[in-house]
Amino acid sequence: MVDLESEVPPLPPRYRFRDLLLGDQGWQNDDRVQVEFYMNENTFKERLKLFFIKNQRSSLRIRLFNFSLKLLSCLLYIIRVLLENPSQGDEWSHIIWVNRSVPLWGLQVLVALISLFETILLGYLSYKGNIWEQILRIPFILEIINAVPFIISIFWPSLRNLFVPVFLNCWLAKHALENMINDLHRAIQRTQSAMFNQVLILISTLLCLIFTCICGIQHLERIGKKLNLFDSLYFCIVTFSTVGFGDVTPETWSSKLFVVIMICVALVVLPIQFEQMAYLWMERQKSGGNYSRHRAQTEKHVVLCVSSLKIDLLMDFLNEFYAHPRLQDYYVVILCPTEMDVQVRRVLQIPMWSQRVIYLQGSALKDQDLLRAKMDDAEACFILSSRCEVDRTSSDHQTILRAWAVKDFAPKCPLYVQILKPENKFHIKFADHVVCEEEFKYAMLALNCICPATSTLITLLVHTSRGQEGQQSPEQWQKTYGRCSGNEVYHITLEESTFFAEYEGKSFTYASFHAHKKYGVCLIGVRREDNKNILLNPGPRYIMNATDICFYINITKEENSAFKNEDQQKKSNVPRSFYHGPSRLPVHSIIASMGTVAIDLQDTSCRSASGPTLSLPTEGIKEIRRPSIAPVLEVADTSSIQTCDLLSDQSEDETTPDEKMSSNLEYAKGYPPYSPYIGSSPTFCHLLHEKVPFCCLRLDKSCQHNYYEDAKAYGFKNKLIIVAAETAGNGLYNFIVPLRAYYRPKKELNPIVLLLDNPPDMHFLDAICWFPMVYYMVGSIDNLDDLLRCGVTFAANMVVVDKESTMSAEEDYMADAKTIVNVQTLFRLFSSLSIITELTHPANMRFMQFRAKDCYSLALSKLEKKERERGSNLAFMFRLPFAAGRVFSISMLDTLLYQSFVKDYMISITRLLLGLDTTPGSGFLCSMKITEDDLWIRTYARLYQKLCSATGDVPIGIYRTESQKLTTSESREITSQSQISISMEEWEDTKDCKEHGHHRGNHRNSTSSDQSDHPLLRRKSLQWARRLSRKGPKHSDEMNDHQSTLSYILINPSPDTRLELNDVVYLIRPDPLAYLPNSDPSRKHSITTAAQDSREETQL
Repeated sequence: MVDLESEVPPLPPRYRFRDLLLGDQGWQNDDRVQVEFYMNENTFKERLKLFFIKNQRSSLRIRLFNFSLKLLSCLLYIIRVLLENPSQGDEWSHIIWVNRSVPLWGLQVLVALISLFETILLGYLSYKGNIWEQILRIPFILEIINAVPFIISIFWPSLRNLFVPVFLNCWLAKHALENMINDLHRAIQRTQSAMFNQVLILISTLLCLIFTCICGIQHLERIGKKLNLFDSLYFCIVTFSTVGFGDVTPETWSSKLFVVIMICVALVVLPIQFEQMAYLWMERQKSGGNYSRHRAQTEKHVVLCVSSLKIDLLMDFLNEFYAHPRLQDYYVVILCPTEMDVQVRRVLQIPMWSQRVIYLQGSALKDQDLLRAKMDDAEACFILSSRCEVDRTSSDHQTILRAWAVKDFAPKCPLYVQILKPENKFHIKFADHVVCEEEFKYAMLALNCICPATSTLITLLVHTSRGQEGQQSPEQWQKTYGRCSGNEVYHITLEESTFFAEYEGKSFTYASFHAHKKYGVCLIGVRREDNKNILLNPGPRYIMNATDICFYINITKEENSAFKNEDQQKKSNVPRSFYHGPSRLPVHSIIASMGTVAIDLQDTSCRSASGPTLSLPTEGIKEIRRPSIAPVLEVADTSSIQTCDLLSDQSEDETTPDEKMSSNLEYAKGYPPYSPYIGSSPTFCHLLHEKVPFCCLRLDKSCQHNYYEDAKAYGFKNKLIIVAAETAGNGLYNFIVPLRAYYRPKKELNPIVLLLDNPPDMHFLDAICWFPMVYYMVGSIDNLDDLLRCGVTFAANMVVVDKESTMSAEEDYMADAKTIVNVQTLFRLFSSLSIITELTHPANMRFMQFRAKDCYSLALSKLEKKERERGSNLAFMFRLPFAAGRVFSISMLDTLLYQSFVKDYMISITRLLLGLDTTPGSGFLCSMKITEDDLWIRTYARLYQKLCSATGDVPIGIYRTESQKLTTSESREITSQSQISISMEEWEDTKDCKEHGHHRGNHRNSTSSDQSDHPLLRRKSLQWARRLSRKGPKHSDEMNDHQSTLSYILINPSPDTRLELNDVVYLIRPDPLAYLPNSDPSRKHSITTAAQDSREETQL
């Protein structure tokens, strides 16, 4: 302890308690020198300058006092004129001398003393070395003219009645007013518009001219007509307005000269003022001015921030935003850094939009512009990215900065942000709602390969529509398709709902089936009151609570619905059905008019258990009676749910022993080891036990591990899925994940081939090497050899992704030109291939699979124009490529972000449907095909019951394909194409038989992708195509059927809709992990542990 004290040095003197009391005496003996800063501001002149000029608030007070002083002097002059009684004398004596009382003279002397002292003081403080600059200033000269004669009259009493032009102080008051406004803006930190300042200057200039003219004419006419102030005012107004009645005219030469001078001054000064105001008005029209603070506090508004505003983007936003009744009173403030486009200006001049849309030219990175838009009072801020930029990463960076700027300026304003690339999402995690374009795009395109027309299904769900499209069309499918397109997702609390309140305490599938049977609504998901996660079809084991929030699909929400029972429905003359085809069940007709839906209810009384539709067949009559459907139980029975255990490897792949030896289906299930940008929740996927070497991922290159050089050599059992893209970005990773999700059966996994224009980087290859049957090759869809090499003849689907380098073009809508022509070539060469194309502009989808002589397409074009004239937001929905799900544009999903302002759950539901997010207990989207063995079910309602009672699946719609009649010219065209193909094949067969032996050895050793290194590649691929077609007439039939059919989607169809052969039913299947048997806890624990370990390894 002693050593410790000896090592610690004593405190310095200033830290001792004695020095705190007595003061620190030791520092005075040091060499330190105390330095005082800013001593120049301690002088008397600097202190005066600080008070009179530099300090904003004190300077504002002085300006206000000076302004009041000048107005007082003008008022004293008017009082002197009114009290004066002019005496008789020569003409000059009346002009030089006036009658001024002593009190009035005293006040004017006092005002003159104060004004002169202030003027001299301000001149001294602003003196910068040139005294003539201070003396020759017009305000200083006027001050001398008005103040010095009164001060001289103090010492020379005979000059007390000398005339002094005090009315010239109005110009000094104008000058003080301008300085006062500038100081006011600085003091309160609030910038008014330049237009306001210019208008104020113009008005003050006019008033000063009129007041000067009034006082001058009145004084000079003292020797003439002796006009009073009112007559002088009348004369000035008539003269300046160029009316000139002539009843009051100046008589003396001095007054006439004064009028000429004032008119000349007005002709010089006023045009300059008007020119400046007109220029500022034009600039304000370009920039948009300001959004009123009073309006912002009394009315509701949202702000739309974009880098460049196009007419399509504007109309999509306005149509979707104002489609909701509760948003009709909102204002939309557009904040854009560029000048308003001509088309946008023309649209915003329409009365419907001019009263509700305000365009402001400015940047979201400037607080001044955000203040103009009143961002702190806005209900929401939408920040959209410019997808047409060549550098999409740069566009995302601009969006991120805008989001940061808005969050910094208005922290409480809800943010709705659209981002392009998934790797930039984590920068804006603070935003309330985020839509990543490439995430949704690739996931939607991937599901299109499994569930046909998923992109069309999602697009119709996120668009606001009343379902009135196509109702005046003669085509029945267009009426049905347009009617069902009005279905949207809504929500309501269970205990407050008429649809679902009676199902409290019952299972989810029971509530979903009976709500659809009784009311025609489709219950797809729920959310607990104490949980933020939405569960899509949680399964029959989920018991409905009173506080649950139910999500359902219907024409309109329940609050806008009216209910009629069957007796009332019989008395009314309502049409029985909007759907075609025979029906044996009571009709459920839905009538939408003025936002109100009348739903006709069928008789819901209990039926006999022996009824043919719901009773289970007995053993004795099982072969005689048609199969029956088990009823949906109120509470789930574990034994009655036929769930397939997707986590077991034994029940999935039913292969022969030889096939097991040759196949490589030993896959693991877990989270991808490399999943940085997969989404907010990783997806459980099929994975390989060991990652594939990068050399084996190249489809068209042989390596030391295999000698395969084309798709045929691999011998895939399932058909290929080919993705043609420009680059392998992180968004393309989201295309692979849904196709390798754990709930996809192993035997149904399709090989994926990425046809890339540019070679992928190592990071992307490291991400995909864990997935089974994923390959890539460098090539383009422009080259037929590349298409044949990647296995286009063995492909089930080909996805053509829009290229980033072609998204911007000099002419609008020309960005898709190359993609459309290439896809048209593929459509002509490979008619049976299902091609899914992404376009930049939705308007260009009319060119997909274009046939110049197709009368039916021309009729659809006319229908689209009619629907657009009626104000439809989905005028393009009747185009056959869109209805069939073969074309997609990401701009169609812009409405998802807009709709989330009213429905904050839409983004979460869409992500769950697309498989971007996986929530424990939530189902997934899949499909099933109606075969001949399933036609005994007959109707959609019975199918609903069959699925809910057997597997717990919830159907949400039907993808239907119907035959389309071809014209005679089209039939001849297809026939001629078939004859050309046959003759070409025969010629190739003859030539190939002669040269087959000669080129056999050379082809095996070729490893390059150049066309010169593969002279027989095109011929061999055509030979494979011929062999494939010779297996039967199926190929040619498919080609003809593909061109002579039309497909469309029925979202939540009527329960009495008849099922047809080859209908594809969209299902929301329960989560297979939720059905793990409780008797095998070790297996469930192992899966959970593996999932947690994989999550820990993949966290960034």
